[in-house]
Amino acid sequence: AVSLQRPLVLEDPEQYMDLPSPRCSLWRGLVLVASLLASGICQAAGQIFITQLLGVEGYRSILALENIPENVREYTWYRGTQDSAGNMILSYKLPNSWQPGPMHSGRENVTRTGDLVIKKSMLNDTGNYTVWVDTGNETQTATGWLEIVELESNPGISVNATSLVENMDSVAAYCHTNVTKVTWFVNSVPISSSNRMTISPDGKTLIVHRVSRYDRTLQCVVESFPEIFQRSELIALTVAYGPDSVVLRATPDIFNGVITAKIGSQVEMECVSISLPPSSYRWTHNGSLLNLSEAKMTLLSLAWEQLGRYRCIVENPVAQLTFYRDVRIQLPPESEYGTPPPPPPGSCSPNLPASMPL
Repeated sequence: AVSLQRPLVLEDPEQYMDLPSPRCSLWRGLVLVASLLASGICQAAGQIFITQLLGVEGYRSILALENIPENVREYTWYRGTQDSAGNMILSYKLPNSWQPGPMHSGRENVTRTGDLVIKKSMLNDTGNYTVWVDTGNETQTATGWLEIVELESNPGISVNATSLVENMDSVAAYCHTNVTKVTWFVNSVPISSSNRMTISPDGKTLIVHRVSRYDRTLQCVVESFPEIFQRSELIALTVAYGPDSVVLRATPDIFNGVITAKIGSQVEMECVSISLPPSSYRWTHNGSLLNLSEAKMTLLSLAWEQLGRYRCIVENPVAQLTFYRDVRIQLPPESEYGTPPPPPPGSCSPNLPASMPL
Protein backbone atom coordinates (compact mmCIF):
# COMPACT_ATOMS: atom_id res chain seq x y z
CA ALA A 1 0.00 0.00 0.00
CA VAL A 2 1.05 3.61 -0.51
CA SER A 3 1.13 6.20 2.25
CA LEU A 4 -0.62 9.31 0.97
CA GLN A 5 0.30 12.87 1.91
CA ARG A 6 -1.43 16.23 1.35
CA PRO A 7 -4.98 14.93 0.81
CA LEU A 8 -6.76 16.70 -2.03
CA VAL A 9 -10.54 16.92 -2.04
CA LEU A 10 -11.94 16.23 -5.52
CA GLU A 11 -15.53 16.60 -6.66
CA ASP A 12 -17.89 14.53 -4.55
CA PRO A 13 -18.28 11.17 -6.34
CA GLU A 14 -21.69 10.59 -4.79
CA GLN A 15 -23.08 12.37 -7.84
CA TYR A 16 -22.13 9.32 -9.85
CA MET A 17 -24.35 7.11 -7.74
CA ASP A 18 -27.48 8.92 -8.88
CA LEU A 19 -27.39 7.35 -12.28
CA PRO A 20 -29.60 8.52 -15.14
CA SER A 21 -32.40 6.22 -16.24
CA PRO A 22 -31.47 3.70 -18.96
CA ARG A 23 -34.25 5.21 -21.03
CA CYS A 24 -32.26 8.42 -21.46
CA SER A 25 -31.15 9.10 -25.02
CA LEU A 26 -27.96 7.73 -26.49
CA TRP A 27 -25.96 10.91 -25.97
CA ARG A 28 -26.89 11.66 -22.40
CA GLY A 29 -25.83 10.46 -19.03
CA LEU A 30 -24.36 7.30 -17.71
CA VAL A 31 -24.92 4.00 -19.37
CA LEU A 32 -23.76 0.92 -17.54
CA VAL A 33 -23.49 -1.61 -20.28
CA ALA A 34 -22.78 -5.11 -19.17
CA SER A 35 -22.73 -7.64 -16.39
CA LEU A 36 -20.35 -10.10 -14.80
CA LEU A 37 -17.99 -11.81 -17.20
CA ALA A 38 -17.06 -14.45 -14.71
CA SER A 39 -20.10 -14.86 -12.52
CA GLY A 40 -19.47 -18.57 -12.12
CA ILE A 41 -16.17 -18.05 -10.33
CA CYS A 42 -16.50 -18.64 -6.61
CA GLN A 43 -15.00 -15.92 -4.41
CA ALA A 44 -13.29 -16.74 -1.17
CA ALA A 45 -15.41 -15.93 1.86
CA GLY A 46 -14.77 -12.35 2.97
CA GLN A 47 -12.54 -11.58 -0.01
CA ILE A 48 -13.27 -8.45 -2.02
CA PHE A 49 -13.58 -8.72 -5.78
CA ILE A 50 -14.28 -6.44 -8.74
CA THR A 51 -17.24 -6.81 -11.02
CA GLN A 52 -15.71 -6.99 -14.46
CA LEU A 53 -17.44 -4.85 -17.02
CA LEU A 54 -17.83 -4.24 -20.70
CA GLY A 55 -17.92 -0.48 -21.23
CA VAL A 56 -18.64 1.66 -24.27
CA GLU A 57 -16.43 4.40 -25.63
CA GLY A 58 -17.76 7.82 -24.71
CA TYR A 59 -19.86 6.60 -21.78
CA ARG A 60 -19.16 6.27 -18.09
CA SER A 61 -17.98 2.90 -16.88
CA ILE A 62 -17.96 1.59 -13.33
CA LEU A 63 -15.68 -1.00 -11.81
CA ALA A 64 -17.89 -2.08 -8.93
CA LEU A 65 -16.31 -3.35 -5.74
CA GLU A 66 -18.12 -6.32 -4.19
CA ASN A 67 -17.99 -8.17 -0.86
CA ILE A 68 -16.68 -5.08 0.89
CA PRO A 69 -15.70 -5.56 4.57
CA GLU A 70 -17.06 -3.31 7.30
CA ASN A 71 -15.32 -0.24 8.66
CA VAL A 72 -13.26 0.50 5.55
CA ARG A 73 -10.99 3.49 6.04
CA GLU A 74 -9.47 3.85 2.61
CA TYR A 75 -9.90 2.71 -1.00
CA THR A 76 -7.05 3.08 -3.47
CA TRP A 77 -7.27 2.21 -7.16
CA TYR A 78 -4.38 1.39 -9.48
CA ARG A 79 -3.96 0.87 -13.17
CA GLY A 80 -2.63 -2.60 -13.90
CA THR A 81 -2.10 -5.55 -11.60
CA GLN A 82 0.37 -3.98 -9.17
CA ASP A 83 -0.53 -1.64 -6.30
CA SER A 84 2.60 0.45 -6.73
CA ALA A 85 2.84 4.21 -6.29
CA GLY A 86 3.50 4.78 -9.98
CA ASN A 87 0.29 2.95 -10.95
CA MET A 88 -1.99 4.80 -8.55
CA ILE A 89 -5.09 6.41 -10.03
CA LEU A 90 -6.93 7.73 -7.01
CA SER A 91 -7.31 7.13 -3.31
CA TYR A 92 -10.39 7.88 -1.24
CA LYS A 93 -9.95 8.17 2.51
CA LEU A 94 -13.20 8.25 4.40
CA PRO A 95 -15.13 10.35 5.06
CA ASN A 96 -14.31 12.94 2.38
CA SER A 97 -10.70 13.06 1.23
CA TRP A 98 -9.59 12.10 -2.28
CA GLN A 99 -5.97 12.00 -3.45
CA PRO A 100 -5.09 11.62 -7.15
CA GLY A 101 -2.10 9.63 -8.27
CA PRO A 102 0.16 9.61 -11.35
CA MET A 103 -2.36 7.63 -13.42
CA HIS A 104 -5.25 9.99 -12.70
CA SER A 105 -6.47 11.52 -15.97
CA GLY A 106 -9.15 13.75 -14.51
CA ARG A 107 -11.90 11.38 -15.62
CA GLU A 108 -11.70 8.94 -12.70
CA ASN A 109 -13.33 9.13 -9.30
CA VAL A 110 -14.02 6.80 -6.38
CA THR A 111 -17.47 6.59 -4.82
CA ARG A 112 -18.16 6.37 -1.12
CA THR A 113 -18.64 2.62 -1.52
CA GLY A 114 -15.28 2.21 -3.23
CA ASP A 115 -16.38 1.85 -6.87
CA LEU A 116 -14.14 3.32 -9.55
CA VAL A 117 -16.04 5.57 -11.97
CA ILE A 118 -14.50 6.48 -15.33
CA LYS A 119 -16.20 9.30 -17.22
CA LYS A 120 -16.19 9.39 -21.02
CA SER A 121 -14.48 6.04 -21.32
CA MET A 122 -11.79 5.68 -23.97
CA LEU A 123 -10.62 2.60 -25.82
CA ASN A 124 -7.24 2.82 -24.10
CA ASP A 125 -8.98 2.52 -20.72
CA THR A 126 -9.16 -1.21 -21.48
CA GLY A 127 -7.05 -3.24 -19.10
CA ASN A 128 -6.55 -4.48 -15.56
CA TYR A 129 -7.42 -2.41 -12.51
CA THR A 130 -6.39 -3.16 -8.94
CA VAL A 131 -8.00 -1.92 -5.75
CA TRP A 132 -6.44 -1.79 -2.29
CA VAL A 133 -8.78 -1.66 0.69
CA ASP A 134 -7.71 -0.77 4.24
CA THR A 135 -9.98 -1.44 7.22
CA GLY A 136 -7.39 -0.63 9.88
CA ASN A 137 -7.29 -4.26 10.97
CA GLU A 138 -6.44 -5.71 7.58
CA THR A 139 -5.83 -4.85 3.96
CA GLN A 140 -7.14 -6.61 0.88
CA THR A 141 -6.46 -6.28 -2.83
CA ALA A 142 -8.34 -7.41 -5.91
CA THR A 143 -7.77 -7.08 -9.64
CA GLY A 144 -10.41 -6.87 -12.35
CA TRP A 145 -10.57 -6.35 -16.10
CA LEU A 146 -12.36 -3.55 -17.92
CA GLU A 147 -13.02 -3.84 -21.65
CA ILE A 148 -13.99 -0.68 -23.55
CA VAL A 149 -15.52 -1.25 -26.97
CA GLU A 150 -16.43 1.11 -29.77
CA LEU A 151 -20.02 1.56 -30.90
CA GLU A 152 -20.84 0.83 -34.49
CA SER A 153 -22.09 3.73 -36.55
CA ASN A 154 -25.80 4.47 -36.47
CA PRO A 155 -27.88 2.09 -38.60
CA GLY A 156 -28.75 3.04 -42.15
CA ILE A 157 -32.23 2.81 -43.59
CA SER A 158 -33.52 2.45 -47.14
CA VAL A 159 -37.03 2.23 -48.59
CA ASN A 160 -38.33 1.16 -51.98
CA ALA A 161 -40.53 4.26 -52.32
CA THR A 162 -41.47 7.42 -50.47
CA SER A 163 -44.30 8.68 -52.70
CA LEU A 164 -47.27 6.36 -52.28
CA VAL A 165 -51.03 6.14 -52.72
CA GLU A 166 -53.29 5.35 -49.78
CA ASN A 167 -54.82 1.85 -49.74
CA MET A 168 -53.08 1.01 -53.02
CA ASP A 169 -49.32 0.95 -52.39
CA SER A 170 -47.11 -0.86 -49.90
CA VAL A 171 -43.69 0.24 -48.71
CA ALA A 172 -40.71 -1.92 -47.73
CA ALA A 173 -37.98 -0.54 -45.48
CA TYR A 174 -34.63 -2.15 -44.66
CA CYS A 175 -32.42 -1.43 -41.64
CA HIS A 176 -28.71 -1.67 -42.49
CA THR A 177 -27.01 -2.94 -39.34
CA ASN A 178 -25.08 -5.89 -37.93
CA VAL A 179 -26.96 -5.62 -34.64
CA THR A 180 -29.55 -8.32 -34.07
CA LYS A 181 -31.91 -6.37 -31.80
CA VAL A 182 -33.89 -4.03 -34.06
CA THR A 183 -37.06 -2.08 -33.27
CA TRP A 184 -39.15 -0.33 -35.92
CA PHE A 185 -40.92 2.96 -35.37
CA VAL A 186 -43.79 4.36 -37.44
CA ASN A 187 -44.60 7.97 -36.62
CA SER A 188 -42.08 7.68 -33.75
CA VAL A 189 -44.14 4.90 -32.12
CA PRO A 190 -42.65 1.38 -31.77
CA ILE A 191 -44.58 -1.23 -33.74
CA SER A 192 -44.73 -5.00 -34.08
CA SER A 193 -46.03 -7.30 -36.80
CA SER A 194 -49.77 -6.99 -37.42
CA ASN A 195 -52.32 -7.47 -40.18
CA ARG A 196 -51.05 -4.32 -41.84
CA MET A 197 -47.36 -4.44 -40.96
CA THR A 198 -44.88 -7.30 -41.33
CA ILE A 199 -41.43 -7.45 -39.72
CA SER A 200 -38.99 -10.06 -41.01
CA PRO A 201 -37.69 -12.76 -38.61
CA ASP A 202 -34.30 -11.03 -38.37
CA GLY A 203 -36.05 -7.74 -37.61
CA LYS A 204 -34.28 -5.84 -40.36
CA THR A 205 -37.11 -5.52 -42.88
CA LEU A 206 -40.45 -3.80 -42.38
CA ILE A 207 -43.31 -3.97 -44.88
CA VAL A 208 -46.29 -1.67 -44.46
CA HIS A 209 -49.15 -3.05 -46.51
CA ARG A 210 -51.66 -0.68 -48.09
CA VAL A 211 -50.23 2.47 -46.59
CA SER A 212 -52.40 4.99 -44.82
CA ARG A 213 -52.25 8.76 -44.91
CA TYR A 214 -51.27 8.53 -41.26
CA ASP A 215 -48.07 6.60 -42.06
CA ARG A 216 -45.81 9.64 -42.11
CA THR A 217 -42.34 8.51 -40.94
CA LEU A 218 -40.29 5.32 -40.66
CA GLN A 219 -37.23 4.71 -38.51
CA CYS A 220 -35.27 1.75 -37.16
CA VAL A 221 -33.55 1.69 -33.77
CA VAL A 222 -30.93 -0.85 -32.72
CA GLU A 223 -29.82 -1.84 -29.24
CA SER A 224 -26.17 -2.57 -29.75
CA PHE A 225 -25.50 -2.93 -26.01
CA PRO A 226 -27.98 -3.21 -23.15
CA GLU A 227 -29.79 0.12 -22.79
CA ILE A 228 -27.78 1.82 -25.56
CA PHE A 229 -29.96 2.71 -28.53
CA GLN A 230 -28.86 3.99 -31.93
CA ARG A 231 -31.31 5.46 -34.40
CA SER A 232 -31.36 5.61 -38.16
CA GLU A 233 -32.36 8.76 -39.96
CA LEU A 234 -36.07 9.48 -40.20
CA ILE A 235 -37.65 8.59 -43.55
CA ALA A 236 -40.62 10.79 -44.46
CA LEU A 237 -43.42 9.29 -46.55
CA THR A 238 -45.76 11.23 -48.82
CA VAL A 239 -49.05 9.36 -49.10
CA ALA A 240 -51.57 10.65 -51.63
CA TYR A 241 -55.20 10.37 -50.58
CA GLY A 242 -58.64 11.76 -51.30
CA PRO A 243 -60.59 13.59 -52.34
CA ASP A 244 -62.53 12.99 -49.14
CA SER A 245 -65.64 14.61 -47.73
CA VAL A 246 -66.64 16.30 -50.98
CA VAL A 247 -69.30 18.90 -50.20
CA LEU A 248 -71.07 21.35 -52.49
CA ARG A 249 -71.99 24.57 -50.73
CA ALA A 250 -74.05 27.39 -52.18
CA THR A 251 -75.62 30.76 -51.58
CA PRO A 252 -78.63 30.67 -51.59
CA ASP A 253 -78.65 27.40 -49.69
CA ILE A 254 -79.18 24.04 -51.35
CA PHE A 255 -82.37 22.22 -50.39
CA ASN A 256 -82.98 18.69 -51.69
CA GLY A 257 -80.33 19.22 -54.37
CA VAL A 258 -81.91 22.47 -55.60
CA ILE A 259 -80.91 26.13 -55.44
CA THR A 260 -83.89 28.43 -55.79
CA ALA A 261 -82.93 31.87 -57.11
CA LYS A 262 -84.48 34.76 -59.02
CA ILE A 263 -83.27 36.06 -62.36
CA GLY A 264 -80.73 38.81 -61.77
CA SER A 265 -79.72 37.56 -58.33
CA GLN A 266 -76.22 36.39 -57.41
CA VAL A 267 -75.56 32.67 -56.99
CA GLU A 268 -72.37 31.24 -55.50
CA MET A 269 -71.37 27.57 -55.55
CA GLU A 270 -68.25 26.04 -54.04
CA CYS A 271 -66.89 22.50 -53.92
CA VAL A 272 -64.93 21.62 -50.77
CA SER A 273 -62.78 18.50 -50.36
CA ILE A 274 -59.81 17.08 -48.45
CA SER A 275 -57.04 15.73 -50.64
CA LEU A 276 -53.30 15.30 -51.04
CA PRO A 277 -52.14 16.61 -53.41
CA PRO A 278 -54.86 19.30 -53.55
CA SER A 279 -57.80 18.34 -55.74
CA SER A 280 -58.39 19.67 -59.23
CA TYR A 281 -61.88 20.89 -60.17
CA ARG A 282 -64.11 20.91 -63.22
CA TRP A 283 -67.68 22.11 -63.70
CA THR A 284 -70.39 21.14 -66.13
CA HIS A 285 -73.68 22.86 -66.95
CA ASN A 286 -76.44 20.71 -68.39
CA GLY A 287 -73.81 18.15 -69.44
CA SER A 288 -71.43 20.62 -71.12
CA LEU A 289 -67.95 21.21 -69.69
CA LEU A 290 -67.37 24.78 -68.58
CA ASN A 291 -64.12 26.65 -68.91
CA LEU A 292 -63.60 26.82 -65.16
CA SER A 293 -60.99 25.00 -63.06
CA GLU A 294 -61.60 26.61 -59.66
CA ALA A 295 -63.41 25.20 -56.67
CA LYS A 296 -65.76 28.18 -56.61
CA MET A 297 -68.23 29.43 -59.24
CA THR A 298 -70.01 32.78 -58.99
CA LEU A 299 -72.96 33.82 -61.17
CA LEU A 300 -73.09 37.57 -60.56
CA SER A 301 -76.50 38.09 -62.17
CA LEU A 302 -78.45 34.93 -62.83
CA ALA A 303 -79.70 34.73 -66.43
CA TRP A 304 -82.32 32.46 -67.97
CA GLU A 305 -79.75 30.37 -69.79
CA GLN A 306 -77.86 29.80 -66.53
CA LEU A 307 -80.71 27.81 -65.03
CA GLY A 308 -80.38 24.04 -65.00
CA ARG A 309 -78.16 21.28 -63.68
CA TYR A 310 -74.59 21.89 -62.50
CA ARG A 311 -72.01 19.28 -61.60
CA CYS A 312 -68.78 19.86 -59.66
CA ILE A 313 -66.17 17.22 -60.51
CA VAL A 314 -63.35 16.75 -57.96
CA GLU A 315 -60.26 14.77 -58.99
CA ASN A 316 -57.01 13.55 -57.48
CA PRO A 317 -54.99 12.28 -60.44
CA VAL A 318 -52.25 10.86 -58.20
CA ALA A 319 -54.66 8.80 -56.11
CA GLN A 320 -56.72 8.14 -59.26
CA LEU A 321 -59.97 9.07 -57.53
CA THR A 322 -62.81 11.22 -58.88
CA PHE A 323 -66.00 12.35 -57.14
CA TYR A 324 -68.76 14.73 -58.12
CA ARG A 325 -71.68 16.59 -56.64
CA ASP A 326 -74.81 17.76 -58.53
CA VAL A 327 -77.12 20.69 -57.96
CA ARG A 328 -79.94 22.30 -59.94
CA ILE A 329 -80.65 26.03 -60.14
CA GLN A 330 -84.31 26.85 -60.68
CA LEU A 331 -86.68 29.76 -60.29
CA PRO A 332 -89.01 30.18 -57.34
CA PRO A 333 -92.56 28.79 -57.74
CA GLU A 334 -94.75 30.66 -60.27
CA SER A 335 -97.04 31.84 -57.51
CA GLU A 336 -94.18 33.98 -56.17
CA TYR A 337 -92.53 35.11 -59.38
CA GLY A 338 -95.05 34.92 -62.14
CA THR A 339 -94.85 33.00 -65.37
CA PRO A 340 -91.27 33.25 -66.66
CA PRO A 341 -90.91 34.47 -70.23
CA PRO A 342 -88.84 32.33 -72.59
CA PRO A 343 -85.22 33.42 -73.05
CA PRO A 344 -84.58 35.45 -76.21
CA PRO A 345 -83.22 33.39 -79.10
CA GLY A 346 -79.43 33.18 -79.18
CA SER A 347 -79.06 35.03 -75.90
CA CYS A 348 -75.91 34.44 -73.89
CA SER A 349 -75.04 35.62 -70.40
CA PRO A 350 -71.58 37.11 -69.88
CA ASN A 351 -71.63 35.79 -66.32
CA LEU A 352 -71.63 32.10 -67.29
CA PRO A 353 -68.26 30.60 -68.18
CA ALA A 354 -67.98 29.48 -71.78
CA SER A 355 -68.97 25.84 -72.26
CA MET A 356 -68.03 23.02 -74.55
CA PRO A 357 -69.58 19.61 -75.19
CA LEU A 358 -68.45 16.83 -72.84
